[in-house]
Amino acid sequence: MRLIERYLFRQLLGPTLLATAALVALALLARSLSEFDVLVEQRQSALVFLKIIVLALPQLLGIMMPLALFVAALVALNRLHTEQEIVVCFAGGMSRWSVISPAMRLAVMAALVSLISGLWLQPWSARQIRETAFEIKTDVASTLVQPGQFTEPGPGLTVYAQSIDRDNKIQNLFIHQELPNGAASTYSSREAEIATRRGEPVLIMRHGSNQQFSRQGVLQYTSFDEYTFDLSSLTHGDELLHYKIADRYPHELFFPDMTQEWEQRNAGKMLAEGHSRFAGPLYNIALMTMALAAVLGGSFSRMGYGKRMAAVGAAAGVVRIVGFGVQAACEDSAWLNILQYVVPLAAMWWGLSQIFRQKVSTRRKAKLAKAASAWAGAA
Repeated sequence: MRLIERYLFRQLLGPTLLATAALVALALLARSLSEFDVLVEQRQSALVFLKIIVLALPQLLGIMMPLALFVAALVALNRLHTEQEIVVCFAGGMSRWSVISPAMRLAVMAALVSLISGLWLQPWSARQIRETAFEIKTDVASTLVQPGQFTEPGPGLTVYAQSIDRDNKIQNLFIHQELPNGAASTYSSREAEIATRRGEPVLIMRHGSNQQFSRQGVLQYTSFDEYTFDLSSLTHGDELLHYKIADRYPHELFFPDMTQEWEQRNAGKMLAEGHSRFAGPLYNIALMTMALAAVLGGSFSRMGYGKRMAAVGAAAGVVRIVGFGVQAACEDSAWLNILQYVVPLAAMWWGLSQIFRQKVSTRRKAKLAKAASAWAGAA
């Protein structure tokens, strides 16, 4: 790039990075609020919470980057045009393509980042989130006891605890268990904690008692200083981790295992998701061309381009919404997947046609003026 093109590129790069960081930060904040129950209700560590939030970054980046690119381009280009810096570029002999080429390079770079993220990074991070959520779901410590609530972690088992301190010590624990032979057993203890022995989870109760009713109605009472309650039956060892459509890599989306019943039922959705991974990055270029059209697609104005930018901004929002709608429609009709590419390409064509329309119009005016002068000289 020449010096002036590098200058234009830097003027666009700064606002783009700032807008991307701001939008992603807002999205991460909303995601953190929705995942806050991981800390409160499921009593996971702050490290697990941060892991889930950070792993959501690739997916949020793919959604927010085209919008950030569009907003940043509008702000930067409007400032450059109203301060007549772009006018100076045209006056210095630069063509329209030379002026917009830094913006188009930036859009292509963003599209490549989105493509790499969508094909490999996003499914990898989604799988990590799914595996972490599965570990939390099958974690006995987080599902067995809810402070101040009666829970039923297993059939015939009722658990209540008054509180859980910072060291994960359970205070004033109550357990009622219905036994298979028709008997019932009730445990109560002042203090308890969940531990692991021989690879299996156990509940260690201290300073408590056990009241057991036999099938014949005979009460047996026992007090203890420490008692170990087996939790291996609550580990849900038969549950299997299942990856959803968003968690799968492109080769899994385009070539599903048709011997699996689930993949047979969702083949259309998987195909639509696969095409969206390739079509989605095109919106970075499409929205950039629309932003360029909003500023460079008309005549120069010292008053700014508020109305034109608002109209193009609304059109950009409609284009992105239509893109999401087309993806949803492709889940039922595979032949509609071509529209996932048509929508951003059509927006790209419209933006470029608006940018170069004024140039064509100027050339036509020059030809008409030359023809008129030639006709007047001949007359």
